[in-house]
Amino acid sequence: MILAGDIGATKTNLGFFDDSSGRLRLVASKTFSSRSYPGLENIIEQCLREAPHKVKRACFGIAGPIREGRVQTSNLPWVVEAKKIAGVLNLKEVILINDLEATAYGIAMLEKDLLLCLNPGKATAGNQAVIAAGTGLGEAFLYWNGKDHLPAASEGGHTDFAPRSDLEIELFNYLRKEFEHVSYERVVSGPGLLSIYQFLRDSGKGLEPDWLRGRIQKGDPTAAISTAALEKACQLAVDALDLFVSIYGAEAANLALKTMAVGGVFVGGGIAPKIREKLVDGQFMKAFTAKGRFEELLQGIPVHVILDEKTALKGSARRALMQKTQ
Repeated sequence: MILAGDIGATKTNLGFFDDSSGRLRLVASKTFSSRSYPGLENIIEQCLREAPHKVKRACFGIAGPIREGRVQTSNLPWVVEAKKIAGVLNLKEVILINDLEATAYGIAMLEKDLLLCLNPGKATAGNQAVIAAGTGLGEAFLYWNGKDHLPAASEGGHTDFAPRSDLEIELFNYLRKEFEHVSYERVVSGPGLLSIYQFLRDSGKGLEPDWLRGRIQKGDPTAAISTAALEKACQLAVDALDLFVSIYGAEAANLALKTMAVGGVFVGGGIAPKIREKLVDGQFMKAFTAKGRFEELLQGIPVHVILDEKTALKGSARRALMQKTQ
């Protein structure tokens, strides 16, 4: 049995996969609130008490840079070490990979009906890229070696935010007052959508209704703003989501150009499926292709939204299965 994990700042998904046939079959899975636990070890221990499966291999995709089997999670006060997790599971080895690397491994397991097409493009053998906005912004790519796609992690979400217009320059200056380093993650993420909304409000570019202010203060700000925008209940929210999606598309294209992802770009994370109707209205792809002399190249790249919320979990399991055959 393989124990796989998808560990993010908001939630941790664990799943048991049967690999006895050489293929993966999800037997059971459970979601935990990450911030309700002091560390991953505690979640694993609880999971094993509730479902005492015999684990032979394990792999966990974690939001953060993995170095020598250790990671300080980016948006969660955890330090995860492979050796300690191996001790909990009584295994010689546990694999830790970046969460977007896990998503990249999971792409090969995606069913077509769990992909939402934003741009059909032209299918070409070559590299692929993954970008995912949620609590943070993750990025990864898959190198095409002529036979297989080989996933590789990155921390591209933490690169410098590059404004493209006078409005975005204003946004950059607004954010720079709060953050020493304004990265793409500060803009293209759940907290980033709130920051864009606050910038437009505070700079006098929109009025905040009392009912929406209350929802933001009492609940999930990202959900409150995006819902108000999708329902067209508040122009300020509509403008905030428009700007968010445009910058998201621009950064997806930046990633595509840096990795020459002619094999396709996949948009993952928790936000994209929730705003799918906004992503298909053309704003995302307009920003994606607006790269001057490289517009034609980008128009030919297939772009899809990942709708399967277990993609990273399945990818972690696939990485563990691959370890068996190496």
